[in-house]
Amino acid sequence: MTNKQQIINRFMSHVKGKIFDPTGYNLRHDGREGHWLEIQMGITPNGDNRPDLLGFEMKNQTSSGKTTFGDWSPDLNLWGRNTSDINIGRLDKDTEFLPYFGTPNPLKNNRISWSGSVVPKIGSYNNYGQKLIITSNSDIQAVYSFEHDQRTDKYEIIPENLQRYIVLGQWTRDVIKTKLERKFNDQGWFKCLKDSNGVYTEIVFGQPINYDSWLRLVEDGTVYFDCGMYQTNSRPYAQWRANNEYWDSLITERY
Repeated sequence: MTNKQQIINRFMSHVKGKIFDPTGYNLRHDGREGHWLEIQMGITPNGDNRPDLLGFEMKNQTSSGKTTFGDWSPDLNLWGRNTSDINIGRLDKDTEFLPYFGTPNPLKNNRISWSGSVVPKIGSYNNYGQKLIITSNSDIQAVYSFEHDQRTDKYEIIPENLQRYIVLGQWTRDVIKTKLERKFNDQGWFKCLKDSNGVYTEIVFGQPINYDSWLRLVEDGTVYFDCGMYQTNSRPYAQWRANNEYWDSLITERY
């Protein structure tokens, strides 16, 4: 029996026709249904960036309209151990990096985060002088340009030594390629789908994904950086995502 058939059998026996029961789960935890589904499918959570089950990566159906490839922080950055600018070194995340390059949230007591409109995207600079670029070495960089920073008080926000072009973070090709391909370039991926009533009805499969094809999707904006870093939380929440319509286009088999 193939690995794919084993996964199909697990879905048919343990998931199809069921509705997630949140009893016993923390209702404030967004990943509770994904955790329940892992248990039904016999998946042991792993932190080693390997495929979830028998060489396949499992993705959850989401209500947000987007699905995550991975939570992958830049291996070089201004707030961590390995700096992206040796002339700057390391900035304190909460008292320096976020106040300089983030934005306050009035709904959260003006807690500052690197999320929402400030997060750099591919293409043009945003109003905060940030964007994503792809280097000639196929690295991905989040960059800042003081010249393109449209904030009227930028001279008060940004220290004089940072009033220039800066690499805020870099996803070095070989590092992020390994993370992506370990998960997605083995057997491929699958997703368990629900109907409008929340009943699991179908399992779908997609082909393996390699770094070069994924990077082209970053370059055209299909795959984007969706960060949720904020003050007082050590987790960077550095998500790489694509809208569900794109994931649907990758489906090659349905059962």
